[in-house]
Formats: sequence, C-alpha cells, structure tokens
Amino acid sequence: MHPFSRTASLLKLKLDRVRMLNRLKLFLTIFDNRFEDLERHNWKSTVYRDFSAGLITAMTAIPMAMGFAMASGLRPEQGIIAGALACAVGRTFGGSKYQVYGPTAAFIPLIAAIMAKYNHSFLVLVSILAGIILMIMGLAGMGKIAKLVPNSIVVGFTVGIGVAIAISNLDSVLGIKTEGNGLVATFTGIAQNLGQIQYAAVIIGLMTFLVTRYLLKVSIFIPAPLVALSLGVGLSVTVFAGQNLMTIKSEYGAIPTNFFKFTPPAMPAFSNELLLDICYFVVAIVFVSGVESLLCSSMADRLAGNRRTPFNPDKEFWGQGLVQIITPLVNGFPCTGALARTATSIKSGALTPLAGYFKCVLKLALAYYLATYLELVPMACIGGILLWVSTNMVKVSEIKHVMAASRRHALLMAYTAIMVPATDFLTGVLSALTIYLVFRKYFGEMPIPGAVAAPQLTRMDQPEPVAAA
Repeated sequence: MHPFSRTASLLKLKLDRVRMLNRLKLFLTIFDNRFEDLERHNWKSTVYRDFSAGLITAMTAIPMAMGFAMASGLRPEQGIIAGALACAVGRTFGGSKYQVYGPTAAFIPLIAAIMAKYNHSFLVLVSILAGIILMIMGLAGMGKIAKLVPNSIVVGFTVGIGVAIAISNLDSVLGIKTEGNGLVATFTGIAQNLGQIQYAAVIIGLMTFLVTRYLLKVSIFIPAPLVALSLGVGLSVTVFAGQNLMTIKSEYGAIPTNFFKFTPPAMPAFSNELLLDICYFVVAIVFVSGVESLLCSSMADRLAGNRRTPFNPDKEFWGQGLVQIITPLVNGFPCTGALARTATSIKSGALTPLAGYFKCVLKLALAYYLATYLELVPMACIGGILLWVSTNMVKVSEIKHVMAASRRHALLMAYTAIMVPATDFLTGVLSALTIYLVFRKYFGEMPIPGAVAAPQLTRMDQPEPVAAA
C-alpha cells in the first residue's frame, strides 16, 4: 500500500472513532436540545401544556395499546405496560422532541407470528438482539440509511398492514372465534361459523368504529377510543345483557394491577430453523423500528412547525434500540414511534419530552384505577377500534402522490400492498426492495416520490389523526 494511502486510511479511521465517541457522548446526554423550549420565563406554561398533552394522549392510548397487544397474541395489560415504558425510555434517549412511543399496528403481524410459533421469552430474545443492532447503527451514524427506502414501498407496506389488521379482527367484530393466523385461516374460520355470528357484537363493533372515527373529527381533545369503549360496555351490560358477548375478562381473565414483572429472554433448543427464524425476526424488528420511528419523527417536526433543533436520526436509532431492549424485559414487547399518538400529543400542545413522561405516569395510573372496568370491555369494541386503525392507515393522498410519480412506483406500491398480507411482512418488503434495486440497476434510476417522507397531513389539521399506528 502507498504510504500516503495508508496515512489517509489511518486518519479516516481515527476520525471515525472521534465521531463515534462524540455521538456516544451526545446519546448519553439526557437534557439536550430537545428541551430547548423549556425556558426560565415560560416553564410553568410549558409544563402545563405538556401535562395536558400527556393526559389526553394517555386516555387515547389505553384502548389502542390493549387492542394492539391482544391482536398480537399477548395479554391486554402487556399493551399498557409496553406503551407506558416505551414512551419513558424513548423520550429519555430518543432523538425527537415530540415523538410518542408505544405499540404500533406495523408490529402486529410480526409479533403475532412470533407468539404463534414460540413464546414471549423468545420475543424478548429477538427484540434485545434487534435493539443492540439499532444502537450500533446509531453509533455508526447510519440513521440516514432508512431514508433511502422509497416512499412507494413505505406506502404499500402501510396499506398492506392495514388490510391484514382489518381482516384478522373481523372475527371479533362478528362475535365468533377462528383458529389459526393469516388470510386463508381467517376467512375459512368465518365461513365455517357464519351461523354463530352475534349481531349484538356487530352492532357494538360498528358503533365503536363510528364513534371513534367521527368524535375525533369533532375535536382532538376528546379521547374518542375511551369514549367508544365506555359506550360499548354500557350497551353490553344493559341492552345486550345476557347475549354472552365475549369480553376481555372472558378471554383473558382479570387484568392484574401489578403491571411490571421481569421477563427474561430464553432460546429454544437450537436448530437451523431456529437460527433462520432469529435472523428473520431480528431484521424485521430493526426494519419496522428504523423506518417507522424516522417517519414519525419527520412528521412530528413538520406538524409542530419546529423551527429550532430538528430530530436526530442517529440518536433516534440509539433510543429505539434501548426501547427494544428494556421494554420486553418487563413484560412488554417491541414498540416504536406511534404516528397517531404523536399527532394527538402535538395537537394537544406538547412542546418537550416531558409530555411523554406525563403520558407514561398517567397511563399507568388510569389503567390501575380503571382495571376492573376495562375487563368488561367487549372484544367487539377492541375489533372496532382496530378496524378504525386499519382504515386510517390507508391514506388516499399518499397513494395518489405515489401514482403521480411514475407507473413503476405505482406498481411497486401495489405489489407491496398485496404481498404483505398475502405472505408476511418481511417477505413482502424485502422482495419489493429487491425489485426496486433490480429496476435501478438494469433500467436506470426510478424517479423517487420521496424516500421515507413524512406522510401527507390529512384532516389532522382540522383536526384528525395522521395515522392510527
């Protein structure tokens, strides 16, 4: 090697080490520029605004977190635990001023697949491995990599997940039980149990969907999901009393109020299949965490009109890694930036990460005192909320934006949207990425309709949630 080249390589290596150490120092700084809006002259009003935003977001998040947990094959209280703790960890170590962390719809098929084949201990294992990778990616300054994913794949992925969630929760709305996972199993189960449909469950499920959807159009300050659940419980114990509706208590038993418990990782007997599964699920968790958190952080800065320090994608990866390590260890599961709850928090006045801490504490307090009543919630209510979530994931404005870019991207979006529910999440996304890269190599650059761009703001400005993730 030429002496000059060797010297240049050594200098580059030294510079990379210095940059990595500087990043680590920044990542370990808790009170950084994310708190710049908390100043001496306005601290009282800022704390009040953050408290109000935390309260509204907590009331909105409880039913959604429970629904996401149950749809993932877990218990309802695990959604409450995960949403509260993930928000505290993410707000402490993440890179965004505004982002609210918690269970998201994108993780539902992934976690459900793990729970169907393994158990929570295995989920903890792959989540910790994914968290370590995310932290390393943050230290290496790889936050910009997620921005290279074309928006056509992101939109197709979101639509596909929405379709999968809607189909997988039809049985709850219909008041019947189906066995197995996936589109075929769900439709087969419904077809075999058509005579068992409970029309009381259908009415409650549709009522929950409509109340949640249209109350949020009235005001973002109304905790619509919680109101819908209250109405559902009221109907089930009065008008539909004696209809033997499935409830959270009948399906999962009592909701314990000692939320936190240590749940260590465990690995089943080693095999080649196990190794492949570990690699598959770790990559999947890294992908969802990375893409969705940066998508949410970017949207949050835009929605809040942030003109000061923008979010730091590398620190966001670091924070996401700690979320995936810590949250599952205390009976939670993988979480990431939640678009709808972040939008709700911002529209409710949040200015600093304090809103996330308030949301964590208030969510646990509300769940503790409401546990007895939450047990009475009909499963049809949970299905109705998840139907609302799935419909909010399909954004017509985003689809039109991709279709206007080019025919290739429109086809790529459609392919991803079909493959995600038809096969599985990672197969659909990775095959779409492969097609995209092949097209770029052999047919030239495809005009990109924004790479992991923030979603187009919809009626949230009037106001309605940007997405129900």
